[in-house]
Amino acid sequence: MNEPALHEDAASGQAAGSTVRLTAAQALVRYLAAQRVAAADGGARSEPLFGGVFAIFGHGNVAGIGEALYQYRHELPTYRAHNEQAMAHSAIAYAKAHFRRRMMAVTTSIGPGATNLVTAAALAHVNRLPVLLLPGDVFVSRAPDPVLQQIEDFHDGGVSANDTFKPVSRYFDRIVHPAQLLSALPRALRVLTDAALCGPVTLAMPQDVQAMAYDYPSEFFEPRVVTFHASAPVDEELEAALARLTRAKQPMIVAGGGALYSRGATDALRAFAEKHGIPVGETQAGKGALPWDHPLNAGAIGVTGSSAANALAHEADCVLAVGTRLQDFTTGSNTLFTQADLIGINANAFDGLKARAQTVQADARRALDALGMRLADWKANAEWTSRAKSLANEWRDTVTTRTNAPQQANGLPYDADVIGAVQRSAEGALAQSAVDDIVVCAAGTLPAELHKLWRAGRPGAYHVEYGYSCMGYEIAGGLGAKLARPEREVIVMVGDGSYLMMNSEIATSVMLGAKLIIVVLDNRGYGCINRLQQACGGAPFNNMFDDCTQGPLGAPAIDFAAHARSLGALGEHVANVAELEAAMKRARAADRTCVVVIDTDGARTTDDGGWWWEVAVPEVSAREAVRTAREAYDKQVAQRSTGGGDQKDNG
Repeated sequence: MNEPALHEDAASGQAAGSTVRLTAAQALVRYLAAQRVAAADGGARSEPLFGGVFAIFGHGNVAGIGEALYQYRHELPTYRAHNEQAMAHSAIAYAKAHFRRRMMAVTTSIGPGATNLVTAAALAHVNRLPVLLLPGDVFVSRAPDPVLQQIEDFHDGGVSANDTFKPVSRYFDRIVHPAQLLSALPRALRVLTDAALCGPVTLAMPQDVQAMAYDYPSEFFEPRVVTFHASAPVDEELEAALARLTRAKQPMIVAGGGALYSRGATDALRAFAEKHGIPVGETQAGKGALPWDHPLNAGAIGVTGSSAANALAHEADCVLAVGTRLQDFTTGSNTLFTQADLIGINANAFDGLKARAQTVQADARRALDALGMRLADWKANAEWTSRAKSLANEWRDTVTTRTNAPQQANGLPYDADVIGAVQRSAEGALAQSAVDDIVVCAAGTLPAELHKLWRAGRPGAYHVEYGYSCMGYEIAGGLGAKLARPEREVIVMVGDGSYLMMNSEIATSVMLGAKLIIVVLDNRGYGCINRLQQACGGAPFNNMFDDCTQGPLGAPAIDFAAHARSLGALGEHVANVAELEAAMKRARAADRTCVVVIDTDGARTTDDGGWWWEVAVPEVSAREAVRTAREAYDKQVAQRSTGGGDQKDNG
């Protein structure tokens, strides 16, 4: 199809170059293709801000956006997926793997195609990650009303299924006239590139508006390098933070996702911690901010944290929370560091204000640099720093022990055994494996085990979605990470429950040549929730296959390896950890996505570390086990007000 022509000046017959006539869909796609981002290496070249568009076409987007994507397919690649939620997860993971510096868009039809995106929108919202959602919408004209798949509100004629995106979008707009793109697209781009606003943007695209033409200013489509917005700290907030920090003897840093997304913040964090002798604990989103073997890296913090980081956090008199939204898994349901003065460094004031913190609303690197300059030679108490290094070293020894233990002769391996085999399978030293591999996970027991035990050697080596803890993110997220980092080995670790929930993007990965290594840990059910259920006094019920209602044929015997092969991947089932390590080496050498399956123990977890997590237990129950669990729960809740806590989790 030819490029739409510029309007000609009526008097001279020469191209004036002032406007170009495009459909709304063409204008949308052309604008996205024109956005550039400075190269990550700081060079003069630039690269596209949008790495592409995932699309599943239907009657709500195929004629409008579909035609426009075809027209500009060389400037903005289009990728076909197999599930709308999954393709949005892939787009979100792509942005996460690029530390929010590049991103993707997704487009769907109306109806189920659109509402399938809502879960992914919520995931991006919780994790503060950019993704542009472009669901089709009903006819603005209402001439063919109702259309196929249209949701009708009995009290509001302006409502469509896309209104469900409003609470899970950082910016929402419904484009009811092509000219509205002139204001909506810059607003959308600002949200996607602003550290304080960052999250999902939804532009609902009615299908008749997609096809409407309009005379757009040609300069609207000029290539431009976007500016990423992150504020500098203000003096008053810095001074208040310094007052808290300089009176501390036993400070600690909690590194969240913002420590990774802020350009240069990991170097600033390392320099700050080293100069001032402050130990660092990492959240799920912040893991990898310091190399796993750095002397001041005390490991994971919180409910799924290390014994070292949690002990230090519970004794610290000042906690510097850098780029974390302080969810309950980080704070131990607000019991872990209640005794400490809290300083919240965050680009988003909403997150920085939590837990009554003294807030420094700023980019993480800028804030750490500014604090460091004003602190001069101030240091934490030398005994505190020494103890922190000792505890961190002891924890690293624990990790080595847990991930290299001999497999029990008559038992199944558990997650730590699998993690050890995966990391040992890399060529060269174990440290090199930790540097080069990217591990992807999301829900169940594995995020806890990985948070404690995975050795992340550099920023981005640890890619776990635990803000929304969304089952089904894993394989789709692995695809997005691989598209972002094709030179890296992307290893998806997933339980059988999450695999069954969403696995279709295995086929997409094969189709795109985006090789993944997928390790399926099959414990025959939802092992994590089964343990939590029993920890709260409940009977094993409706989680493991053996405890579910079954028909005369019983629970299925699922061959995950055969299923993977049916989707075009390589697949094999291994019997033990030694076979797993060998299979991993074969998978690393393979030319396509590989799925390696191993049976695991659904009851066993790593006892070391952890912290209490509040899960409400019924006040009234006929079961004695529930009443006992309630007594323990009441005791923990009572201790919260006095700064108490327990280095145990519920699951």
